[in-house]
Amino acid sequence: MTVDIQELLLHPAFMLALILGLDLLLGDPVYGWHPVRLLGNLLSYYESKLRSRGFDRKLGGLLLVLLLLSSAFAVSTSIHYLLTTIHWSLSWLWAIYLGWSLLALQDLLVHARHVKEALVIENLSAAKQEVGLLVGRDIEQMDLPACGRATVESVSENLNDGVIAPLFFFSIFGITGMLLFKVVSTLDSMVGYQNKRYQDFGWCSAKLDDLLSWIPARISWLLLSATAALFPGYSGRKALKVGWQDHAKLSSLNAGWCEATAAGALKIRLCGPIWREGKLAHNYWLGNAEDREGATAMDIQLVSRLALASTLIISGLFSCLLWLTEFKPFFSL
Repeated sequence: MTVDIQELLLHPAFMLALILGLDLLLGDPVYGWHPVRLLGNLLSYYESKLRSRGFDRKLGGLLLVLLLLSSAFAVSTSIHYLLTTIHWSLSWLWAIYLGWSLLALQDLLVHARHVKEALVIENLSAAKQEVGLLVGRDIEQMDLPACGRATVESVSENLNDGVIAPLFFFSIFGITGMLLFKVVSTLDSMVGYQNKRYQDFGWCSAKLDDLLSWIPARISWLLLSATAALFPGYSGRKALKVGWQDHAKLSSLNAGWCEATAAGALKIRLCGPIWREGKLAHNYWLGNAEDREGATAMDIQLVSRLALASTLIISGLFSCLLWLTEFKPFFSL
């Protein structure tokens, strides 16, 4: 009986369901020793050391990627094998803890809800403050529809980066796959900017993130379109069409798939003029010309429901495939 319980707990399908359940029930844990925060601190340390030694161009960026990936892999696997020598259940708890820390659905939905609540009472100051926690663009000139638009865009884009892609890599490479993808995603978010400071130094991080997110982004396009077709209030046909037609309007290789699909699903127009550091960074609209510009509190609620339903569907699909095929992820902790 003990062996059966151990096999069940260690099965990747069960682990995936448990990790997602913890995220939805408890949200992302917030404390100083959170793995992603530690990654960010270590990244900053490596960056300062590399730049102080003159490695501040593409070679330095490559070394940064190699250092952070190898450090994360070495530390996580060392802890895993150390705990395994004590008891298998401890290393299992470590894997569950890591997986839970590397998913970000509930945290994303909570931030979106805060913006929605500010829009409901038409509190522009609070809405801009909450939007500032979600996006990296200038918020000073935003009105309420622009705050709603930015929130819908953030939920759709981060659904891929923070949820679909991690689940995809878990299904193939286990917890280690989730961790290494999160390392690359953190690198891209911190040094992958197209500005003078990171144009060369962040090149490797940005390109590697584009490569790893390529398949998940297109899965997200199909997933969001299919989910939109299942529920009232959305347009699955328009989601599929707008995602295909407008994804390339964004400079990002992958973000456009999710944002354009969300625009089609909600039958609104997204993006438009976006300012960063006082400069116009983007002025293209996603969505059909006849659709409404901007987003309301109801649109935020709709995209949040779409994100949740899509996550449950893809998680169920991945879990069923793992269970029925008895596929064992590579490099799984």
